[in-house]
Amino acid sequence: MASTIAGADVAQTLTIDDPFVITGGPPLALHRAESDLPFVPYQEGVTFQLVQVDIEAGFFVVRVRGEPGMTIQRHKHTGNIFAFTLAGSWRYLEYPEINTAGSFLYEPAGSVHTLHFPDTNKEITDVWFVLHGANLNLDAEGNVESVLDAGAALAVYRAGCRSIGLPVPNVIGA
Repeated sequence: MASTIAGADVAQTLTIDDPFVITGGPPLALHRAESDLPFVPYQEGVTFQLVQVDIEAGFFVVRVRGEPGMTIQRHKHTGNIFAFTLAGSWRYLEYPEINTAGSFLYEPAGSVHTLHFPDTNKEITDVWFVLHGANLNLDAEGNVESVLDAGAALAVYRAGCRSIGLPVPNVIGA
């Protein structure tokens, strides 16, 4: 569907599609409500919601929820990571800082750590991550066991949705 928006000195054609596009102008913002994208299992006690993915640019945005006492495998980042904690607390076993609700964390490329949700938490921890590059998941000797990049994150998310009987989610960029 297309319509023309005209002003005194500008005319633009608006194409209603996903993603929305204004020909000759900036793209419209894209919105996903929390209920638009399901949380699916990542591992025991940890679920995630893939919000946005850009395979070509090599980044993805996820929201991760972890139960008290759960640990995500030690990994190395090939790109920068940004994290914002919405609820609960978490830490990296290799560092003393504890991330709590309202905390922001920047991780430079090359950082290696093991994400842990303390068993003293009284609630599910909820964290939003923007990941550039890949997670290189490491075994006990530091060897790469698996790689989680934007394409793999999308595949894991879609498989998680299928495993619980949900249709392919409308992830931004997918």
